[in-house]
Amino acid sequence: MKMSEGVEWTAHACVLLAALPPGTGLPASALAEFHALAPAYMAKHMQALSRAGVVESMRGPAGGYRLSRPANEISLWDIVVAIEGGEPAFQCTEIRQQGPCGGSSQDFRKPCGIHAAFSKAEAAWRAELKGVSIGELADAAAAKATAQRRTALAQWVGQKLA
Repeated sequence: MKMSEGVEWTAHACVLLAALPPGTGLPASALAEFHALAPAYMAKHMQALSRAGVVESMRGPAGGYRLSRPANEISLWDIVVAIEGGEPAFQCTEIRQQGPCGGSSQDFRKPCGIHAAFSKAEAAWRAELKGVSIGELADAAAAKATAQRRTALAQWVGQKLA
């Protein structure tokens, strides 16, 4: 399965938003700048996260985006759905009913083994993403960051919030 780079971009943006002081946010342009990404594309994806209720936008001179709920309540699956949609990756078209040996839908009442295997794999994939929160990822990133990187982040955020 291939996901757009917007999923990666917005997951990183949400981890960055999780590190902000409470009640603060960053504009999409700053989120794009932090990761050296295209600002217009980041803005488009942040709007999708906003429509999905993952982030909320704040207006005004200090406006921008912030997480709409605690980081531990936002999963990677929430981000995937906001950017890619929630449709199943595998779309069964029941081709076994076609061709010279096909039959009617009455002959094929249960999903075939291929459909069942893909459905089982997708359910496991979704469950795994639902089990990983932005809060966990932010905590892990903070624990791995060097003192120098933490200082650089704090200075950068301070400049953006000033």
